[in-house]
Amino acid sequence: MNVIRKVGLFIDSIFEKFTLLALLALIFVVTTQVTTRKLFNFVFFWSEEITLLLLAWFAFMAIAIGFREYIHLGIDSFTNLFPKSFNKVLDKIISASIFAFGLYLVIQGWGFTVLMMESTLPATKLPSSVTYAVMPITGIMICVYSLLQFFNINTTRHKEIEEGM
Repeated sequence: MNVIRKVGLFIDSIFEKFTLLALLALIFVVTTQVTTRKLFNFVFFWSEEITLLLLAWFAFMAIAIGFREYIHLGIDSFTNLFPKSFNKVLDKIISASIFAFGLYLVIQGWGFTVLMMESTLPATKLPSSVTYAVMPITGIMICVYSLLQFFNINTTRHKEIEEGM
């Protein structure tokens, strides 16, 4: 069981690092794009396409990390009105719903990825499927996180930052 945990944490770390790398690359490309446009009246032909691609990848992967860290939308002020036993059942329903969303991303994302394999992006000539490949990857991660949470396994990797509360 310890080996499975280590492999899972390794995959999760790669996923998180790739997400952060996508964000850093996005910042770098946009900064370069703005700087070259304002200072030299020149824009790299690929910069807007890469920006949109990185934004899509970062956004989808950040969704999965948000589910992992339990920072998805919740209405605690409402659910705190109910007894703990009800909230435990509600948590299972939420985990199952999140799993269904992840499964939807896997199925639909794979369909889009396969559908777009023949076309290419105009500036970079990358296959258009690279834009959609993030959907099934994110869906798999969401399914894994929701299954772990369904069985009361804590998936958070980062501690909350308390601000003098």
